This record gives sequence, structure tokens and C-alpha cells, in this order.
Amino acid sequence: MFLIVLSIFSLLTTGYILLATKNHFQGKNAKRVWLFFLVASFLWELSTILYVYIYFQPAYGKATLLSNIAMAGFVALNISKLVLIGFLLLNDTLRLTLWPIKSVKNKRVVPLDSRRKFITNMGLLTAAVPFSGLIYGAIAGKYDYKVWQHKLVFGSLPESFKGLRIAQISDVHIGSFDDPLAVRSGLLKLMSYQPDLILFTGDLVNNLAIEADEYVELFKEVLQAPFGKYAVLGNHDYGEYVQWPNEEEKVRNQREIQNRYRQMGFELLNNTHTTISNENDSIALVGVENWGSGRFPKYGDYDQAVKGIDPEVFTIVMSHDPDHWEYKIKDHSKKAHLTLSGHTHGSQMGIEIPGWIKWSPVKYRYRRWAGLYQEEDQLLYVNRGFGFIGYPGRIGIWPEITILDLA
Repeated sequence: MFLIVLSIFSLLTTGYILLATKNHFQGKNAKRVWLFFLVASFLWELSTILYVYIYFQPAYGKATLLSNIAMAGFVALNISKLVLIGFLLLNDTLRLTLWPIKSVKNKRVVPLDSRRKFITNMGLLTAAVPFSGLIYGAIAGKYDYKVWQHKLVFGSLPESFKGLRIAQISDVHIGSFDDPLAVRSGLLKLMSYQPDLILFTGDLVNNLAIEADEYVELFKEVLQAPFGKYAVLGNHDYGEYVQWPNEEEKVRNQREIQNRYRQMGFELLNNTHTTISNENDSIALVGVENWGSGRFPKYGDYDQAVKGIDPEVFTIVMSHDPDHWEYKIKDHSKKAHLTLSGHTHGSQMGIEIPGWIKWSPVKYRYRRWAGLYQEEDQLLYVNRGFGFIGYPGRIGIWPEITILDLA
């Protein structure tokens, strides 16, 4: 039903643009080019909608370069169409308002045709901005890995762990990748910081375990850390967004996703914890399964995960969704000194200039959506995501590698 509605929306918006601009272009050739562009864009959108339907079937594996190009074009076209439609609606409103108004000399106050043409031209120019930006984000932005490095000072951190370097990745969405060499370059960039501990806060795949097969050896061989590699599950690691033929297939896929984590060398902490020791000191590393507000699955059990931990021990928590920290973890009797999350992707688009501006549409859904947050003596870090899903690109909010130095 959603895809049917999307198809009707595409048809209606394309039809409205065609009707609203049919007299804007002068000359047969100009009209033909514009008509060809509209028809081609509509067919592109329909083919992409069909691809999306196929993509969410259990038999389908992963995205390809061609499918990512189609999806990028679909997103860029529709956002640009909405921008243009805003100008065209203004145009029609002016036409209906000003048409009956005449001056005392029985002439129109303003030449209406020239005003409408000016507004349409402004709409076309304005719509070109998001279109070109989104295409750039799909071509160059999706693998433009940025390192965010922070020094975190804790009074309760054991002396031997001061200087511990943690590398965090999150939201890999491995089924969306179409360039293994680019992914390798991102992992090598992470390893250039020589982390002591690597933590992965969920969403290895989009839906299916087989998405990861091409990258298992890469993640296993490149990512190494003396204190180990640990991971938790994200909301996409349960196969919740696929129409399965039966429950047994869904459960089998869930098991296989967890196996892929382990094949890559990650130890999964599913509502449990482990102890990391150094010299005569130790810290607790806690991992909870996905817990999200609203429609997202709630498999996380923080009570179970921290059971048996000394209340005074320094504790790091991995939980995929930052809402878990917001609603459950930060007010719990067992303090989490540092919680690491992901999930939001920073919406994969926005404006971020450190020290000046930090904005993304996702801020209207998540109070804490990217970067470092503190409440009293508890810290939350939300990773912007290593990969991408849906729109196959990044613009303004780039893929992230997090480096945290504890002190």
C-alpha cells in the first residue's frame, strides 16, 4: 500500500509540474526537452519504487552501484520537485489573486505573465540546489569518512586505564555498500589511530545476514585491538523490516546475522557484560540489545545486563538507540559512566560546523542525535554512523569514525 501511495504521489506531482509549466518554455525544442525530462524522471521514480519492493524480499541480498544510482536520483528528484512545487503553488496563488485586480486605468497592476515567469525561474534555480547537493552526496559524500576525536576525563577511571583509546563505529548497514575499496579505506583510517578497544554499536546489516558475506574477511583482518572487539545489535539486526514466509526463516536469519558479527571477530554482548582488566584494575563493559522508543523493537534489558556488577566499578555501556539512555539508563541505580550509541545517522544530511552550527532534521525526533552529551557525571556519545541506508549518500553529516581517549 505504501508503494502504491508513493507511485500515485509521483504521478500527481509530475503531472502538476507539467501543467503548471506547460507555457513557460518557448519553442518546440525547449518544450520537447522539458517534456522528455519530466517523463524520464517519472519512469525513473517508478522503476526505483519497484526496486524498493524487490529489495525488501528475503530472496534479495544487497544494493548495487546501479540500484544506489537509481535511489539517489529518486531522492534528489522528489525533494527538488517538492521545492519547485512550492514556487508553482505561490505562482498559482498570485495568478488567482491578482487576475481580477486592475488599476484605475483598467490595466493590471503588474504584468502578470512576467511575474509568473520570474517566480517559475526562481523555483527552477532553487530546486537545482538540493538536486545537485544530493547527487554530490551520493557520489562523493557516502564514503567521505570523518574522524571525531574527543578526550573524556573521568575522576573515577582507574589509573591504569587512563589513556585507553576507544574506537567506535555504528550503523554500518553493510548491504548498502557498493565499493569495497572505499569501505576498506575507512577501516584503515580507523586503524591508523591504533585503538586499544573497538566497539560497534549495532546495525551491521539492513535486513539480511547474506549482505555481510562480501565484507566478513575485510572487517576481520583490518580491525584489530589489544583489548578486543565488542558489539551489540541494532534495530536492523533482527530482520524486522522484511516480509518473511514464516517465523522460522526470520529466526534463522537473526542467528546468521549474529554469526556474521562473530565471524568478523566481534564478541556480542546481548544483555550481558564483560570485565576488561589491565594490571590490577578492571572496568565493566555492558552491552544491551536494541531498545528504542516508539515503533522500534525493545529487546534491551539493562537490569539483566548490569546484574552482578559492583556498583562502584567504572562502567561503559553500548546501546544502539540513544533513547535508551534518555529513558532508562541515565536514571538507573547502576551508573553508566559512558554510554555509546548510534542509530540516528544524523539523518545523513544537515549542516554541521563545529563551534558554529549543528542542525539536522533528525533533531526534531531525537533530543540527542549526534556527538557528545553530558548529564551530571554521565556521558553519552552518539555516533553519526559509518554507513547509509535509504538515501545512498551523505551531505553535511558525513560518515563517522569516533575516537575516544579516556583520561
